[in-house]
Amino acid sequence: MALIISQKGKRTQKIDKSDFEKEGNLQSYIHENPESIPVYEIEESKRLFVVAREFKTESGPIDALAIDKDGDIYVVETKLYKNPDKRTVVAQALDYGASLWRHSDYSEFIKLINEEINKRFKISFEEKVRNFFDIDEEQTGALLEAIRTNLQQGNIKFVILMDDVSDRLKDLIVYINQNSQFDIYAVQMEYYKFESYEIMIPKLFGVEVKKSMTSNSAGSPRRKWDEQGFFEEVKKVFSKSDFELILKFYTFSKESADEIHWGTGVNQSSFSAGFNKLGNRPLFVLLSDGRMKISTEYPKRGATKEQISNLDHLNLELKKIGLEVNPKSERTVFTLPEWSSKLDVMIKTIKKSID
Repeated sequence: MALIISQKGKRTQKIDKSDFEKEGNLQSYIHENPESIPVYEIEESKRLFVVAREFKTESGPIDALAIDKDGDIYVVETKLYKNPDKRTVVAQALDYGASLWRHSDYSEFIKLINEEINKRFKISFEEKVRNFFDIDEEQTGALLEAIRTNLQQGNIKFVILMDDVSDRLKDLIVYINQNSQFDIYAVQMEYYKFESYEIMIPKLFGVEVKKSMTSNSAGSPRRKWDEQGFFEEVKKVFSKSDFELILKFYTFSKESADEIHWGTGVNQSSFSAGFNKLGNRPLFVLLSDGRMKISTEYPKRGATKEQISNLDHLNLELKKIGLEVNPKSERTVFTLPEWSSKLDVMIKTIKKSID
């Protein structure tokens, strides 16, 4: 197919389709321009973030590994039409997915991604995800939890990216999507050059199949927690005395914080609390497993000089009572025994900072 361009209806010019010389060129392009993969045709709000290129698995390197805002994992495999391996590209992609599921430990998986993101952007994966998708800390936590569940259950989506998708491949993808729980999409990326411009026209195949089965993806079933749900979860895990400690801290938060936000985790409840005198973002997150995440750096984003000064002072006071918050970390995690043994003095310290 050729493109016809003109300027104000005149000087018509025909532009013929160009070819990608190497698959690496196609990989590089989607790595730098993930929006060129039209997942918004699957769901309007969807957007991909390519977390790594040539991601290592037991079955070989994945061309591109991506995620979306729901924590869905995407294996992206690129092939040029002239490549004789194109006939086996679906099997290859599924093999990579099976390898991720079978051999990937979540902690190691995130560690590898963190290293890649830090190398490229000089920030953590968690911070990059938050910035890229423009989400808050609770939503980021839910996204990471969804990634964990999807990885453990093998809920992985596949994108086959080619310069030309054959009818045979389209039929195969429709057949697999219609008769299985797999989500496989093909993207045909047409490439044109005009002067100093590169023009890409992506076409998505596979999304037209309406499955009769309900998707297993863990990225969708979010739950908006509340006070009742949170304490029901706490009761399942802790003794009466530990339950009372968590309740005491929640009561303080409810009475003193300027805002309380409930989490949307799939399997775990949480709440965060923010104080106007201590920045514009939550100071801490308390999870139903008893862990508390505290940050005196994250609330500084967009904060006034006075708020920053208050946070620095609070950080010093927390350190004095044995709760040392790492300023280089997004949040420092304290277990229930670590923070509950200092509960009364911690409450007193926070109260001093907000009075």
